[in-house]
Amino acid sequence: MYSLDLTKPDGRKMTLYGRRPFDSQTAAPSPFVEPLNASPHLRWHPLRGEWVTYAAYRQGRTFLPPPEYNPLGVTIDPAHPTEVPAGDWDVAVFDNRFPSLGGPSAEPPSLIVPTARAVGHCEVVVFTQNAGASLGVLPLAHIELLMQVWGERTARLAQRGDIAYVLPFENRGAEVGVTLHHPHGQIYAYPVVPPVPAGMQQEAQRYHADKGSGILQNLITAERSARVRMLYEGDHAVAFVPVCARYPYEVWVAPIEPVENFIQLTGEQRADLARALKTVLLKYDGLWQRPFPYLMAWYQAPTDGEAHPESHLHAEFYPPYRTWDRIKYLAGTEIAAGFFAMDALPEEKARELQQIEVTLE
Repeated sequence: MYSLDLTKPDGRKMTLYGRRPFDSQTAAPSPFVEPLNASPHLRWHPLRGEWVTYAAYRQGRTFLPPPEYNPLGVTIDPAHPTEVPAGDWDVAVFDNRFPSLGGPSAEPPSLIVPTARAVGHCEVVVFTQNAGASLGVLPLAHIELLMQVWGERTARLAQRGDIAYVLPFENRGAEVGVTLHHPHGQIYAYPVVPPVPAGMQQEAQRYHADKGSGILQNLITAERSARVRMLYEGDHAVAFVPVCARYPYEVWVAPIEPVENFIQLTGEQRADLARALKTVLLKYDGLWQRPFPYLMAWYQAPTDGEAHPESHLHAEFYPPYRTWDRIKYLAGTEIAAGFFAMDALPEEKARELQQIEVTLE
């Protein structure tokens, strides 16, 4: 993997990644003229015991369809209407122009609850130059490269010293709030371990201390033995509808042996993980005969420099559909209580996905 670090005219950083050396004359464009000058901040939620980040200027972020919506009066440079340059690159990563975390640091407001600077970092990851493509149709070698990029970004962000957790994710489809349709994802680097992965981490630590093995590792072993909900099973990676799925068509993708993060993947694991990931994406699109909307989140170990044998790198897919014609929105019990109520069995949805034949290339 080759990389080239660049700086955009508005001061944001960009890195290009590819499988061939880069032309050193490559320049990073920006559709924005002014440097980023807005700063998010954190407010403490005393009843939940967690931080909430506030970045009101994100209301003016790049959005389709209404291009005229620009409440902040941001000047767009007509000479550079794109965020990515021409050239021979495969994956591009650049600082988010409208970050929920990071950006210029300003003193947080003084309020009736504790506040803090929203330390952290938000990056956009453009998966390919082909604006009409999707992650699922990319060649396996390209998906492997993307996983290398996720690992390299995780390593870079961890080296900062103020990052506690790195979360690569992709929102796909207007149904889950996507504002731009070029195939891309994001990376959020948090100053604390966020509540969801923190809860998962606590469960994994308790289980590992008690059993001496990983909770997801043993669940994967049980799913492979049951052979009811498996969608892909290779030598090094699996994809399955989990027995405890909270969403219809929820799927997990993971290496079979526990790996803490993308950095620690072997070449063989990464190659098989790419096959598992592509299988799931093609099955989603094949089942619905349309681009299937989802949230894909990759969970890793915290970036605290400590060993985490309890952690197990994996992706969780959260599609928004309950049935073929009805979007699943979270119900009151799910939003208010965090207590999910499923009206479809994981086994039923696994069978639907299992029946979709796909070809990996």
